[in-house]
Parts: sequence; C-alpha cells; structure tokens
Amino acid sequence: MSSVDKQLEQLQAEIENELPSDITVSDVKYEGPELVVYTRHPKEFAQNGDLIRKLASKLRKRITVRPDPDVLSDPHKAEERIMDVIPEEAGVTDLDFHVDTGEVVIEAAKPGMVIGRHGSTLREITKEVGWTPEVVRTPPIESSTVSNVRNFLKQEREERRDILERVGRQIHREEMSKDEWVRITTLGCCREVGRASFVLSTPETRILIDCGDKPGAEDEVPYLHVPEALGAGANTIDAVVLTHAHLDHSALIPLLFKYGYDGPIYCTEPTRDLMGLLTLDYLDVAAKEGRTPPYESEMVREAIKHCIPLEYGDVTDIAPDVKLTFHNAGHILGSAVSHFHIGDGLYNVAFSGDIHYKDTRLFNGAVNDFPRVETLVLESTYGGRNDYQTDQEDSEQSLVDIINETHEKGGKVVIPAFAVGRSQEIMLVLEEAMRSGKIPSMPVHLDGMIWEATAIHTTYPEYLRDDLRDRIFHEDENPFLAEEFNHIDGGEDERQQVTDDGPAIILSTSGMVTGGPIMSWLRHLGSDPESTLVFVGYQAQGTLGRRIQTGWDEIPVSDPNDPGRSSTLALKMDVETVDGFSGHADRSGLMNFVKTMNPRPEKVLCVHGDERSVQDLSSSLYHDFNMRTFAPKNLETFRFK
Repeated sequence: MSSVDKQLEQLQAEIENELPSDITVSDVKYEGPELVVYTRHPKEFAQNGDLIRKLASKLRKRITVRPDPDVLSDPHKAEERIMDVIPEEAGVTDLDFHVDTGEVVIEAAKPGMVIGRHGSTLREITKEVGWTPEVVRTPPIESSTVSNVRNFLKQEREERRDILERVGRQIHREEMSKDEWVRITTLGCCREVGRASFVLSTPETRILIDCGDKPGAEDEVPYLHVPEALGAGANTIDAVVLTHAHLDHSALIPLLFKYGYDGPIYCTEPTRDLMGLLTLDYLDVAAKEGRTPPYESEMVREAIKHCIPLEYGDVTDIAPDVKLTFHNAGHILGSAVSHFHIGDGLYNVAFSGDIHYKDTRLFNGAVNDFPRVETLVLESTYGGRNDYQTDQEDSEQSLVDIINETHEKGGKVVIPAFAVGRSQEIMLVLEEAMRSGKIPSMPVHLDGMIWEATAIHTTYPEYLRDDLRDRIFHEDENPFLAEEFNHIDGGEDERQQVTDDGPAIILSTSGMVTGGPIMSWLRHLGSDPESTLVFVGYQAQGTLGRRIQTGWDEIPVSDPNDPGRSSTLALKMDVETVDGFSGHADRSGLMNFVKTMNPRPEKVLCVHGDERSVQDLSSSLYHDFNMRTFAPKNLETFRFK
C-alpha cells in the first residue's frame, strides 16, 4: 500500500470517528487539493451544517461531500423538488445531473439566491434530494467562451476526474527530502516587458509561474529549455500558476502541453476562461499574418482541462511543501497576487503579477496584506523615477475633452485597447459621460474580442469593484448593456459603413497596434485629419503603437485581401495619449504597495519593466525602506534559504 493510500485510510478512520453513528463513509479520495468524502447519508450530512466545517478545521483539508451513486434520487423527481426549494426569482436556466459524482450543476441568473444565507438553500437541496449542488452564474451577456468552456469541461468530466485524482495523490505524497532551501529562477520579463516566466524551486517541488510571449517580438520566448524548467523533462514541473490571462503572461501556457506537461494549472475561474479566449485568438492572428503558430488549438483545450480554479483568499495545498493563496491584484478580471507559503513556516514568497494599487472604476485595488512575506517579486512596468500617471479623474476629463473636440470637427475617435480590462474601464467612463451629458450620445463600436471579453466580465461580478457588482446584479442597471454600445460583427462591410456614417467612438483591439482589427481602422480613418487616435494603455518597445506614439506619421499597413502585401499609409489623424487608464500601478502606486505591505518584505526582485524602470525602482526601494533589492537579468537564480 502506498503512503497516499495509507494516508487516505487514516483520514477515513479519523472522519468516521468524528461523525454521528447514523452517518457512514464509503470512500475517501483526493481530487486535486480537495479531500472528497463519499457517503450513503448525504441528507444527514446536510442536516448538520457545521459538520463539514468542523472536519475541515480538524483535518486542515478542503472537504467536499458527495453521495454514493446508488443512494441518489431519480433526476426527474429531484429536479421538481429542487425547483420547489429555489426561489423563482433566482432565475434558474439549467440543471445538469452527474450520476458519477452525485453532483447537480445549477445555472442561475442570481446564484446567491440558490446558495442562500451561509449556504442554507444548498443544504436544503441536499436534504431534499441527496444530490450535491454546485452553482454557476448564467452570463447576463451571452458568452460563447463561458458556454464553450463549461460544455467542454462537462464532456471531459471523466478524464478531468482522473487528472484531479492523480494531482491529488501528487500533492499529498510523502516528502522525499530533508533539505530546506528556496530558489527562484528568472526565465523572462527581467529588464523587459513581456514573456513573464519564473520557476520557484524547493528540494521537493518545482513550480512554473506564468509563461507569456513578448509583444511585438514573437520570436522571443521564455527560456523554457534550461535545466531548471523543461530541460530535465516537462513533468519535472509539479504545477503551473497563472497570475492573469494577458498574453505576455499566458500565451505559451498551452505550449507546455505540447512539450509533454500533464500537471495542474492553478488560476482563478475568470483567468481560465480569458486564457482560452486570448490564446485561441493568438493562434488565429498568427495564422492570418502568415506565421506558424507555436501550438495547435487542441493544446488550449488541454490547458483548460488541467485548470484548477481557486478563489481569492483560499489557502490551498499545491505540493507536499507548498501552499498557495491568491489575492486580488486589481489589474484585470481575475488577476491575482500569488502568495506561496513554503514548508512548515520555512519561507514565504509573493509574486505580484501585474498590479494596480488604487481602486479603479472596474476593480478594487490590489491586496498587500499577508500573514508573512520574506521575498516579493514585483512588477515594475511604470517603476521609473518619472513614471507618474495622471490622476484618474483628470484622465477621464482629458478623454472627454478629446471626444468633444473631435465630435465638433465631425471626426471619429479611435481607441486601441486591450480586450480585457482597459476596454471595460473605458466603456464605464463613456457610459457615465453620456448618461450625465458630459459628451453627446453617439455610437460606441466595439471591435475584436471586446464584446466577448465584456460578457465574461459580467459572468464573474464577484471579481469586480463592489459598487459596480451591485449595479449589475442588484439594481438591474448593467452599464455594459447601454444602448450606445454596438458589437462590430459584420467585418469589413460594417467597418466601411461606420467610416461613412457620422461621429462615433471606436474601441478596437489590439491595444498595442500589433495586428487585429485596429489595422483595419487605421486603413479606414488614418488619413482623416478630423479624426483622433487615442492611446490609453501601455505601448511596449518595438510595437507599432509605440512608434506612432513617438511620432511616426507613415506606417506600414497590409492589404486585407493579401496579407503578404503591404503599403505605406500617411497618418494624418491626430494622435493623443491619455495616461491614467493603465491597469498597472504607476511609480507612486508601486512604492506605496511596498510601503504599506503588512508585513514588509525583506527582499524585493524588481521585474517586468525596461532596464531603467527596474533599476530606478530597485534603487528607490533600497534607499527608502532599507531592504535588499535586485533588478535581475533573465536566467539568474536566487537562493533565499
């Protein structure tokens, strides 16, 4: 018998010892980080609401209780009784029964009403029918991504359970080494923006954090083939942690499966869905531009299948000697500061990912309160001495002024925007400005993936700023459904029609003008001196967006009918930059993030910024807070214990 089987046997005995005599346990299994308890008495479990909580506290495990398949009530009868229990105003749209696990997935417009106060309605459902309810939200805006991900995971349910059981046994295996050390190896995004990737190593465990591309430089990828990463074989990596879905952090996650990785990816639920959306688009753009994609779409599905979603604040075992906790990073939907607790109090490391420290219209500001942190790996995108962004209120006023001036001239405002995060932030600004009369009501055309990304945002309101979440679901005032917003889904014909019509605002991907529909808008409107191009997000070095921003007035554009042919376009539209809408903290935000950290770290690695930015930030943190700081290069390894 393996050590894991002995451990499960012992856990079952401990659980049975804690349970009342009328409740039996038929099996205990690990599924990922969770301990799953099978019982012939699910109703009795549900009648004692504190029982699972007490077991979880005593065993220090995340526990899920499932009924044995042979005690389940008939799904048709169960459906009737479930609908009697759930309030009608919850808006149930689907019930999906899974006999193999005894779970019923309930999709509803208002999941909170299905859950009930402190889970009371869920317990009532189990008491009535024996099935274990799982609740998901019906997207207020129909999302093909959310629908496809849910359907795919439903189809792959059996294989996914096998994956989770294998991962669970790996997490809870016996520790093999008595050595104690912690190392971080930098594989990308050091003294540069893009291709974020790190390896966190202990004698027991090797964890890959992020695996992205570099905007404007498709041939520059993380140093994955070094011995610390995939050089010794893909399955020497125990786990992958994805901080958020932007491509400079997620684009090459599916590539790991092409190389033979078969382990878990830990991320938030919206990060999983957005990664699917963005990586599939990444492949589509590569194909349209005549480049060979680095992996097939099947690898994206493999990545989604291996995702284990975690919620903010949940402390989760991901290896025998590592616990992971995600905290809100304030950057984009589902973005996470990733806190690793290593060993039995041995060491603590936090990776900021990308952060925004202050509240925005879309998100609450980044969390920086942890039980312990000895080392912080900190993004430095705007870490330079003069990288201060305009106050958000001033930024919004600047955008309003530009729109009004362009409208008076009869021109159109074109805003290159990242589909995820900045677009939704700008949508909220425009909706409020039109509603309050600060700008005239006019069509706001959303091109590229912006509408789909917006639909995903409304599927996960618990990740949005508190007051915005309340507007969407408690006051039935979803600002993303304002009548001015129009989803461009008619291709070039619709773009030509918009060009021929009157004043309008166009939000279009890609945010750094590296391809996508923004190139079409430049062809249509770039030579119009009455129109304005407004940059609202970071433009990385080497991108066409950065070149236009710094004065290029002749730009290469490809022929839409023959991507291999290009010509030069004289750019006559006004070009403006409005700071303050970035999803990144500026210089003061980064300094304040560290200054107010509780506790303050002993060491900081400044990464994800150009050379000047990381060195400026590293130097200032050292002088102001008397801490050890580093501005590492790629392929450096740091030992911390």
